[in-house]
Amino acid sequence: MTTRDHARANPARMENTVRAVVGRLGQLAAIVAPPILRIALAVPFFRSGLTRWDGFLSLSPSAAYLFEEEFKLHVFGGAYAFPAPLVTAHLVGTAEIVLPILLVLGLGTRFTALGLLIMTGVIQLVVPGGWANFHLPWAAMAIAIIAMGPGGLSLDHLIDRWYSRDAMGAYS
Repeated sequence: MTTRDHARANPARMENTVRAVVGRLGQLAAIVAPPILRIALAVPFFRSGLTRWDGFLSLSPSAAYLFEEEFKLHVFGGAYAFPAPLVTAHLVGTAEIVLPILLVLGLGTRFTALGLLIMTGVIQLVVPGGWANFHLPWAAMAIAIIAMGPGGLSLDHLIDRWYSRDAMGAYS
């Protein structure tokens, strides 16, 4: 009996094998997907954040110029300057460094992803043409992270396990 004949003879066994392989693939993806999504979303924001600083806590002149002169919010058919552009530049520069680091570590993951999703929305208002190549994938990754959570390879997971263990010990 050939392999093909055997497969025809026992379709239930073949179906069970396929289901087992698909199940294992899903389990592996559930472990690997969250940290990969976190890294993929963090990288463009972190790289952008590095360009905003000229040393530690010193905003680069180019970042200041961009927020004062170039970046405009495109809403309601008009282009409007950022309020307090230097303060905004500092806040954005800080967020673009801190949030990606927290995201990669998996610390405050859902809130961090929400922060980057909000930043993506604001970036969409500044660069309306970037939605297909950049903003849509960033938003999709942020929403996926918010929905899935940090995954097992994260500080959030370790903290949750620590507190769960302490809570169980308190009731023993």
